[in-house]
Amino acid sequence: MEMIIKKLKEELEKNREYLKSEIVTLSVGRANPLLLDGVMVDYYGTPTPLKQVASISVPDPRSLVIQPWDKGQLKEIEKAINSAKLGFNPVNDGEKIRINIPQPTEERRKELVKHLGGILEKAKIAARNAREEAMREIKNMEKDGDISEDDRFRKQEEIQKIIDEHNSSIEADGDKKEKEIMTI
Repeated sequence: MEMIIKKLKEELEKNREYLKSEIVTLSVGRANPLLLDGVMVDYYGTPTPLKQVASISVPDPRSLVIQPWDKGQLKEIEKAINSAKLGFNPVNDGEKIRINIPQPTEERRKELVKHLGGILEKAKIAARNAREEAMREIKNMEKDGDISEDDRFRKQEEIQKIIDEHNSSIEADGDKKEKEIMTI
């Protein structure tokens, strides 16, 4: 039974890490190198993450500077940023690429909050699925005679408590990010 609880906690931790990585990529008008996390550059015929071909720095709160290790990759990096459809306009000066992060409009902020809601809902669905799997395993243990009905109820309550804590932390992360998005 402890293995079931351990497996559930591991699933929820993976879920939480994924949620955090998704939330970080939502642009709220402040520069963050993680905004470019999903950008893949064609590095001599091989799709390569941007952070493996260049350094990304934040010289001020509203801009990013991308300094490639190979100057010949400037055009490819610029092309990759444009094709990622992040809403950025990279400026190539021949040495580095500068990206100014635009302040989102009210409409864009509302879109971001809606998108955030979708991300949170996916995280909750994943938590529900993990709970259902754990509950199914507990019920099977009872059917096999490995545990008593009382043990099953206790473990189900423990599982539900873990899920409730996880969902409340998801909500807290979501509320924090929503305030961040809506703050001008």
